[in-house]
Amino acid sequence: MRHIAIIGSGPAGYYSAEAAQKKFGDEVCVDIIDRLPVPFGLIRTGVAPDHQSIKAVSRRYEKTALGDNVHFIGNVCVGDNISIEELQGLYDAVVLATGAPNDRVLEIPGSDLDGVIGSAAFVGWYNGHPDFRDLDPILDGRSVAIIGNGNVALDVARIMAKTEAEFVGSDIVGHALDQLKDSNIEKITLLGRRGPHQIAMTPKELGELGHLERAKPVVDPLDFPDEGADALLEPGMRKSVTHLRSFFDRAGELREKPVTLDFDFFAMPVAIVGDGKVEKLVVEKTVLDKDLRSKGTGERYEIECSMVVSCIGYRTPPIEGVPYEHGRGRFANEEGRILPGLYCVGWAKRGPSGTIGTNKPDGFAIIDKIAEDIGAGDNKEGRKGLDRLFARRGVETVTFKDWKKIEQAEIDNARDGAPREKFTDVSDMMAAQKI
Repeated sequence: MRHIAIIGSGPAGYYSAEAAQKKFGDEVCVDIIDRLPVPFGLIRTGVAPDHQSIKAVSRRYEKTALGDNVHFIGNVCVGDNISIEELQGLYDAVVLATGAPNDRVLEIPGSDLDGVIGSAAFVGWYNGHPDFRDLDPILDGRSVAIIGNGNVALDVARIMAKTEAEFVGSDIVGHALDQLKDSNIEKITLLGRRGPHQIAMTPKELGELGHLERAKPVVDPLDFPDEGADALLEPGMRKSVTHLRSFFDRAGELREKPVTLDFDFFAMPVAIVGDGKVEKLVVEKTVLDKDLRSKGTGERYEIECSMVVSCIGYRTPPIEGVPYEHGRGRFANEEGRILPGLYCVGWAKRGPSGTIGTNKPDGFAIIDKIAEDIGAGDNKEGRKGLDRLFARRGVETVTFKDWKKIEQAEIDNARDGAPREKFTDVSDMMAAQKI
């Protein structure tokens, strides 16, 4: 019997578990360990609350989780409750599927001012992650700046721009909805170092901006190359740029909306200014070199704002005893192999790139490598040894059956029109699974 421990219950973790089921059949036991008492990681606390169709992928993971040879073990902090070395002593293979939940640091003067928030924190706040439930973002100012030209920046802008009615059907948490509906924000500026042809925004997310009830996207036609240049783009990017062009074609139609989503291309943030809190963002205009990299022109201007949200990427948190690439913000690995018996998958392996679906082939590939390395297994104890160790240490774990009780309580507590009201405090989650 092979015993595999997967650290992290997000997409990378569950796709890897599914791959192990298909590869080894009944000859494997997979334990999925998570720091929180609730599973699904990025699906629960990263995907935008108004994108319920994307969150529905968790049904696939639930099918895997309900298999006889896959077990969820929640409320366990690796590095605190148990070490990597101890897990390696109990399992034939340990797979790190921890994702990249930490914000990449914004390294400009003033980034430590009150009102500067990373996207992981802001997204976690409106998605109900316990780590960010008390964030209390500054929403009483008239203007907000968002640094980044990817889908996360679009999510943040869209969530700030929506009306309360537009959140019907979403699972945005109540405390975030209450604060957002009282927001004074009238202008949201999205800054990108490069131009429209270099964005990392997908067509679906861009298209949504044209249908917001009270917010209008604004672009400057002078930022765009001749329309004929769009033909050289790959199809998905071409669709995205077409959406951007449609925003200045529809300027008259959108004019009356009170909130502006202003795309500021060729704009490099260089400093944040304020007396203890954010007051202005200093920006330098850029141009592209022959390799399409941005470089500053020396021309600067200021954007008045009360909050800056940095959407510039994520990092995997280091774990004691695991080799780490600080420059790339991921575990040091060779195609997923870290050390004998220790592996990584998903964003923990390759950095924050790709979509949720990218994790599926990644998970299947790492299980193929594990099969090559461990053969039929090495008579490790697996779950039995883990349970015995946790009993000695008084670690209270959560099973998938326990999670279903938490989930039902969240469904029962939902406001009208919402699928659930998430618990945002671990103690409340633990109490709910005991009822």
